[in-house]
Amino acid sequence: MHVLVIEDNPDLAANVCDFLEAKGHSTDTAGDGITGLHLAVTHDYDAIVLDVMLPGMDGISLCHRLRDQALRDTPVLMLTARDALDDRVAGLECGADDYVVKPFALRELEARLKALSRRARGASSAAVLRVADLEFDPGLMQARRAGRVLCLPPIPLKLLETLMRAAPRVVKREELERSIWGDQLPDSDVLRAHMHVLRNTLEGFGEVALIHTLRGIGYRLAAD
Repeated sequence: MHVLVIEDNPDLAANVCDFLEAKGHSTDTAGDGITGLHLAVTHDYDAIVLDVMLPGMDGISLCHRLRDQALRDTPVLMLTARDALDDRVAGLECGADDYVVKPFALRELEARLKALSRRARGASSAAVLRVADLEFDPGLMQARRAGRVLCLPPIPLKLLETLMRAAPRVVKREELERSIWGDQLPDSDVLRAHMHVLRNTLEGFGEVALIHTLRGIGYRLAAD
């Protein structure tokens, strides 16, 4: 999993990240609500660990903005105090998927994050993705453009799925690389080679370009 931890207590954040990374997951951290919301909107995470009490923007407001304004459905696990029933209720009402009460066991935290991530993948896996005349069926792992089947190798096909799920947002190079290779990142030219294959297949019959490169940043898939 790729997990964002939004927690202003540096010791707790470090403990959570160290534990998750020791279990093979990757993590990003934010110590305030504003930074946390920015990361949550501009990156693709499998789950978010969100504290209620944060400087800059509290966790309830952050979750509201993530759901209602940014329209992101990333699973959110909220951290609440033992005696803060109102916070737990407010967290679930604003769009959080689950919560744990401080202090908590790290093993339980990981188990809950895994469950949220599995449910999110299951909910989204069956939906056919569409951008302009391009569609991708995650269940069949098949892509079509204007009705013709696109014959793509596994890695370009996975890149296409990642770009379509994020569309029309820009996906940074490191996000694409992590979606394919995890933490074992390849040489810089490998991603470019796979993107070249994907582009040639998408535009092989003279169709309008859908993949747009932002030099030094990443790629976006959009009809404009």
